[in-house]
Amino acid sequence: MDTQIVADTLWTLIAAILILLMGLGFACVESGFTRAKNSVNILSKNFIVIATATIAFWFFGFGLMFGDGNPLFGLKGIMFMSGDDNSPLAGDNYKGVYSALSWVGIPLAGKFSFQMLFAMVAATIISGAVAERVKYNAFIVFSFLMVAFVYSVSGHWIWGNGWLSRMGMFDFAGSTVVHSVGGWAALSGILLLGPRFGKYNPDRSITAIPGHNMPLALIGVFALWIGWFGFNAGSAMAANPVLITHIALTTNMAACTAILGATIASWTILKKPGFGMTLNGCLGGLVAITASCAVVNVASAAIIGFVAGWLVVLSVMFFDRVRIDDPVGALSVHLVNGIFGTLCVGLFAEGQYLPERVGNGLFFGGGGSLLGAQFMGVWTVALFAFSLSGIFWLMLKYTIGIRVDVSEELEGLDIGEHNNVAYPEFVKRLTGDIFGSMAKTIVGVSEVPQEESPQPVKVFSKGSSAIQKIEAIIRPERLPFVRDALEKIGCPGITVSQIDGQGIQKGITHQWRGEKFKVDLLPKTKIEIIAEKADIDKIVNAILKSAKTGSFGDGLISVCDTSGIINIRTGEEGSAEID
Repeated sequence: MDTQIVADTLWTLIAAILILLMGLGFACVESGFTRAKNSVNILSKNFIVIATATIAFWFFGFGLMFGDGNPLFGLKGIMFMSGDDNSPLAGDNYKGVYSALSWVGIPLAGKFSFQMLFAMVAATIISGAVAERVKYNAFIVFSFLMVAFVYSVSGHWIWGNGWLSRMGMFDFAGSTVVHSVGGWAALSGILLLGPRFGKYNPDRSITAIPGHNMPLALIGVFALWIGWFGFNAGSAMAANPVLITHIALTTNMAACTAILGATIASWTILKKPGFGMTLNGCLGGLVAITASCAVVNVASAAIIGFVAGWLVVLSVMFFDRVRIDDPVGALSVHLVNGIFGTLCVGLFAEGQYLPERVGNGLFFGGGGSLLGAQFMGVWTVALFAFSLSGIFWLMLKYTIGIRVDVSEELEGLDIGEHNNVAYPEFVKRLTGDIFGSMAKTIVGVSEVPQEESPQPVKVFSKGSSAIQKIEAIIRPERLPFVRDALEKIGCPGITVSQIDGQGIQKGITHQWRGEKFKVDLLPKTKIEIIAEKADIDKIVNAILKSAKTGSFGDGLISVCDTSGIINIRTGEEGSAEID
């Protein structure tokens, strides 16, 4: 066998392994940027999507994307049932149906294995964008449909000798084919799912929901960064030393300048260099350079990356302002910079690098024709990917449903979807849910049922002192509703602590590797209130109404006398006022 074919095959397989590492990167980034109570769910989605994407790409995707057909989609080669490819390996026995890949001199299995991992990346992008509220089964089904039809058909237009490639659109490694398509599919899902409970308040304020593990997010970014060398340089699908080293250099340069760009942007706009913004800035730079990595010089790559870093920060803020809830910043990284990176080909490309495939961009004397082709590709793919993805999401919404209910979201998808937790040795604290006014109606989330008619205020026995202390042990997920109820009646102030407890329910059962185990001490929330004796009844009634679910484990309330209450700020004694 020809030595060059052996080298090309070996390099492509190495690159494919590097891309598989990106699956680990996505899992770590998304888990780190979300709350601990959803970690198992995030990790599960990022793991199962590899299998889902592989099967979908084998069944339909590879043939629709690269099979011979018409300018809109491939018609041959589904499940490898229609013959070999058109590479030099076919020789005189050529009966191929994948002429779009005829320029690649490696076995067909190698071509499929490499391209399949690109499909995996496109589907994985969606996981983080719809995190913390999407049903696990709905995500799996959507991932299959998205890879099989949305990704593959739009990919045929650009990489499969389709109509956009014939117009002159160029996307070397997938700023549009992979990242924008994944971003548009994610956006359609976000809009139909609505924001996470408590993210956006009726007064237009935004509640920060921080991720639980920034070190894990950093590990994920490093894994993605490493994998991106396989993603970009591997797209040459040939062991061409000049080409792949140039791609590696431009890729790395864009990542580094994007880090600086995002850091400076967050420092300038937010007054502090946000680490999360810096991490996403790096990924935004990598996405932006993906389309042009083979056809721009190093200085152009540096500019592209720096601008991409700024775009990440600005777009994260924009999406929050328009109430589009993207927990991990996937839209800012993949959609916004996928669009930007694709257009950069029309601005910065130099025909000297791949003269047989692309000419000069606008900034290098090529005029506006290439930029026009890029612009056409961006928005036609956007219309197709967003619309078809929206249809798939709607189909799922009205059949199996796409969103978990509010109680499951508050408790965490790890328990509701998997009956499993990521940190079993640490009793789960719902610190991410301690927000003000979360019990108000949130756009896209069913309102928690409230009793229509006012209930009579029950009178409870009290101590003899003028100042009383109320202690309530409640379910952690009911805290937002209790706080809202207390706020409405003008409660002077509360103290909240997270504790462990066991009542009549005697713990709950989890499962690990098929074996059940019991968690005896469950997470509980303790509320303490110092109040005037005259206010005890209304406060206790408010807690009873808002904390009750009707199931074992709702908790209890106690009222007792207090004496010697002193306000630290004023030194006043005997006041129920809490600073």
